[in-house]
Amino acid sequence: MSAQFQRALLLFGQHRFDLAEGELGQVLAQDPQEPSAHALLALCLAHRKEFAEATKEAQLAIHFAPDLPFPYYALASVLRDRNRSGEALAPAREAIRLDPQNADYLALESQIHLDEKRWLEGLAAAERGLQADSEHVACTNLRAIALVRLGRKSEAGLTIDAALRRNPDNAVTHANQGWTCLEQRNPAKALEHFRESLRLDAGNEWARAGLVEALKARNIVYGLMLRYFLWMAKLPVRVQFAIVIAGVLLNQTISRAAKAQPALAPWVLPIQILYLTFVLLAWTADPLFNLLLRVNKFGRLALTDQQRRASTWFGATVIPALVSLALCFYFGFGSFFILTALTFGLLMVPVSGSFKAAEGWPRTTLFLYTIGLAAAGFIALAMIAFGASYGTQENEWLRRGLDLLGNFAIGCVIFMWGANVIIPIRPKK
Repeated sequence: MSAQFQRALLLFGQHRFDLAEGELGQVLAQDPQEPSAHALLALCLAHRKEFAEATKEAQLAIHFAPDLPFPYYALASVLRDRNRSGEALAPAREAIRLDPQNADYLALESQIHLDEKRWLEGLAAAERGLQADSEHVACTNLRAIALVRLGRKSEAGLTIDAALRRNPDNAVTHANQGWTCLEQRNPAKALEHFRESLRLDAGNEWARAGLVEALKARNIVYGLMLRYFLWMAKLPVRVQFAIVIAGVLLNQTISRAAKAQPALAPWVLPIQILYLTFVLLAWTADPLFNLLLRVNKFGRLALTDQQRRASTWFGATVIPALVSLALCFYFGFGSFFILTALTFGLLMVPVSGSFKAAEGWPRTTLFLYTIGLAAAGFIALAMIAFGASYGTQENEWLRRGLDLLGNFAIGCVIFMWGANVIIPIRPKK
């Protein structure tokens, strides 16, 4: 192994990928067929989001050394970064076949399984990695994640506690412990670990995301919603969709029961109000409580740019909705303001839902649909206001505006169903 390649490895470990690429370029200038240099260059390029070139470099490495495990590991890692976990599993397993005791390779297999929500397979791969290296940090953390997803939270806590005793200055382990504390409904303890993780590594986005969740979880309402979000995250997408459908069908069933038996109506109404409130919060809790965090000095700094943008756009719907609702108390609920409140209130769901989708075509699709909905809603309000201001002579405008507003409301309901399909999609890169 040349001195230049060793320097490249050191720079890669320090996340100085551009400098590592420079050293690898010199290695390849001397030997264009050096497989390890091509493989490490692939990993550097992937970190810089140059996925097409990274894939080519990993494939070149395999071409020059088909019996070397590291190029297969590099290809699997690049494919996983490209949201191609299904394709990544085969090269990861080939790397393990060529070097069965390499804990890094087993950790990558575990990560791929966890990406696909195969919790038991992810746990098994992490435990095989720990058999090869009992103190391997990535395998320890992956084992804990798998245990949490399988509902074995106490085992996960013990696993991370042991890892922290061995290495109390590992930022990833502290972040993992923070998420485990959130699962155990202990946001105060979670905050301690997320803060420590960010002290050790200010760029740890996993810890930053956890810190925001822990701050919001101190509110009892969001704490309840967070339990639901964490529980749903453990389930396959098909099961999540089935739960949503089951909720809708159950709500319709009790509605029909109340119509058939009027005596049940006083009992059914609170259940329906609770259900609709829960559905609304499921879509809006994240940007709503991010908006509230912006008045908290520490919370405001913890939010990412995207979270701030999402909360700003959400505020642009919720604030007019609340103002319009307040005006209804003054002018009466038969006034124009009830329609304004309804329009902005319905827009809260597509606005917040659009930011839940992954970047790329899923988010663009939902954004464009939301823009179309907003345009329809505002045009409907303008038509209604115009028709109402001219009295009965122009009631055609009023009728058409109300029809358009009804279509707008239907469009918001359609958004929820369509978004439930689109949001779980992670586009390949």
